Amino acid sequence: MTTSPAAEPAIAIRDLTKRYAGEKGKPGKLALDGVSFDVPQGQIFGLLGPNGAGKSTLINILAGLVTKTGGSAEIWGFDIDRNPRNAKRMIGIVPQEIVFDPFFTPFEVLENQGGFYGIGKRDRRSEELLAAVHLADKRDAYARTLSGGMKRRLLIAKAMVHSPPILVLDEPTAGVDVELRRQLWELVTDLNRQGVTVVLTTHYLEEAEQLCDRIAIINRGKLIANKPTRELVGMAREKIVRVTLDKDLAGPPMEEGFVKAEALDPRTLEITYDRDKASAGQVLARIQSHGYAIEDVTTREPDLEDVFVQLTAAP
Repeated sequence: MTTSPAAEPAIAIRDLTKRYAGEKGKPGKLALDGVSFDVPQGQIFGLLGPNGAGKSTLINILAGLVTKTGGSAEIWGFDIDRNPRNAKRMIGIVPQEIVFDPFFTPFEVLENQGGFYGIGKRDRRSEELLAAVHLADKRDAYARTLSGGMKRRLLIAKAMVHSPPILVLDEPTAGVDVELRRQLWELVTDLNRQGVTVVLTTHYLEEAEQLCDRIAIINRGKLIANKPTRELVGMAREKIVRVTLDKDLAGPPMEEGFVKAEALDPRTLEITYDRDKASAGQVLARIQSHGYAIEDVTTREPDLEDVFVQLTAAP
């Protein structure tokens, strides 16, 4: 695998802009609006955002499928405009869609892809990659006969035929079952342990929180967050406390600092509160001030979903 000085980012994006052409001379949609961030080498980096935020546009620019309007992007030190061939060799893209000829076998899919990159037959890693994605026993089956999970794994092997140091996964687990997601993440984390930098887009925020070392969030074409995952989760202002009371609720009490008060059943109250305005102890005291005794208390720490909703909420 190609190596690069540790101080350099795997991907460096500066003021990246993309405006699509509009109709009849009118300006088109501004998909990316001056986005800048670095992807550190050796990490699993999450790129998150609502639908239409600009994530796929950014990935397609890196893949050479979409032409940027302005700014710059470097992949493993190679500028995508000045050194497009070298830049493309440094990155493997796993798209959302299943894209390979269904009448080829997995071995043929990888052999053909190796040929597209100019890799000589002796240097191709098709057998090794099939074993790595647990498809060696399907080597000679038609790709159309593979299950959805097998096809996803074959896409990852296809993206790795030229041994790129960076792997980009665009919604790799969309629409797949829990067991397949687990298998895919085991494969991805194993590649990361071998030194591959992984860029991941996903709508499964729990996965992103668990897997990613660092997360950037794009909303309406702008970068709105870029922090280590633990630090990003720590930005959440809201916390939740659930209490069981000694008698039926007359109605959910609202106090200063409460964001939401909801009765889950006649004696169970769930309070969402702003931790900048109240502590858990103060929340409990305010509930007791309404004449209730508290029989049980559970709390939930904020997670990535809380932060994501908070940051991407419409103004």
